[in-house]
This record gives sequence, structure tokens and C-alpha cells, in this order.
Amino acid sequence: MSMPIYRVLEPRLGDLHIREWRRRVLHTVALLLATLAVCAIGMIALDASSHLFPEKVFRGFWNALNLVTTLGDFTSLDQREKLFMMATMVAFLMIGGYALSTLTGFLSSDAVITRRENKNMEHKLDRLANHVIVVGFGTLGKLVAGRLQEAGEQVVVIDRADDLSVLASSLGYLVVQGDAGADDAVLDHARIEQAKALVVTTEDQDRKLSITLMAHSRNPRLKIAVTGANSPRGALLHCAGASEVVIMDDLIAGALVDRLSKATKV
Repeated sequence: MSMPIYRVLEPRLGDLHIREWRRRVLHTVALLLATLAVCAIGMIALDASSHLFPEKVFRGFWNALNLVTTLGDFTSLDQREKLFMMATMVAFLMIGGYALSTLTGFLSSDAVITRRENKNMEHKLDRLANHVIVVGFGTLGKLVAGRLQEAGEQVVVIDRADDLSVLASSLGYLVVQGDAGADDAVLDHARIEQAKALVVTTEDQDRKLSITLMAHSRNPRLKIAVTGANSPRGALLHCAGASEVVIMDDLIAGALVDRLSKATKV
């Protein structure tokens, strides 16, 4: 079952959409109230009856509210009042058209939907503790996350690519989408301070170093496993806070020699 994805960048756009929607709602309400007031004042000014002024005010607002609510229960109007009410009806129709054209679609935009999905994910992420974070969901990251999950670990996947984030989500992982090597908020949303381990599988050597530094600075007790291109790079990663550095060339060479030894013994 697919899990929601927490997207670090899009929520800011969603918040902007929500604020703009609220601004336009207030603008529309203000236009409606202003038109209502103009309608009532106009009806009061056009009232040529012999009623007292308070009664004329009540009659004016009564007819204005009837117009807005479309009840249609108007008191008897003369020709001038009917013409004025017709003009007011046109004004209300124009405001209604403006409201439909400007408000429709805002709350169903991708940015707002993402904001709602993030709100849902926040409740799940807030409860995380002693979980393992896997950065990168390429071939290696997918294998690592799968084996951790099989071992009963709670896994949170971080990746900046849309397709890999969606893939991880479809496989049932909690996903935080963003660049963990550039944006501090990504690791924070993955609850790095409550995690027990971090596995960095991304191929970019500079990003590995920055992610390791950022993660270690936020949680010095965190166990960090990362792959290194060579021994000097491995030493640098250790200095940055990595607990375990796997040199891929050494690992592959050891596996090849081991397989060769077994083959020659046979």
C-alpha cells in the first residue's frame, strides 16, 4: 500500500496558495457586503412611501437581503425600485462569477494537495523513534531498505527524485522527498535526532560528505554507515562522523578473491 510522501519544498507553495485563497475570499465577501450596503441604501433613498425613516431602513435591508438570499419575497416596488434592484442583481451575478473564476481550483491545486499530504505525514513522522534512515533509493538504497525492513526495522527513505520517492512510497516506506545534502529541513523532517542509524547510499561523493556532517552534528550518537570511493575518501567520511565506511572497491575485490578461492578448491 502506498504511503504519503512528505515533500519539503512544495509545502511553501501550498501555504502561499492557501493565503492567496483566503485573501480572495475576504475580497469577495467585502464586495458582497459593499454591494448589499449599496443596495439597501439605494432602496432607502428611492422609497417614496409615507413610512417613518426606521421603517424605510428596515424595508431597504429586507429587500436587499431577500435579493442576496434569492428568496424573492419582495415588498411592493415601484418602477424606479425595480430598475435599481435589476441593476443590483447584475452586480451580484458579476461578483458571483468573479468568485467562481478566482476561487475554484485553489483548494484542489497540486500544491495544496501536497500540503494536506504533508500534514498527514507529520503525524506519522512525529511518532518515529529508533528508526533507520536510508538516503538514496537507487539500486543499492532499495536493497538496503528492503533488508532492513525484513529485519523488522522501521525505515524512512529520503530521496530528491520524484520517481524514486514515488517508488519507495508504493513499496510502503515512509518517504521524505528533498535534498538531504543541501536542505537542513530534510533530515529534521525525517526525525534525525530520534533515529538510531543512517545509511547513505547516494553516489555523489560530495553529498555523502555533507549529509554525514549534517547528520552527525544533529545527532552525535547516531550510527552512520556510508559507502566510500577509496581509502582517503573513507578517512574523510570517518572524520565527518561516519561510524562505518564501506569501500566499494575493497568489498568487491574481497568478494572476487573469496569466490576465486572457493572455485580453485573445488
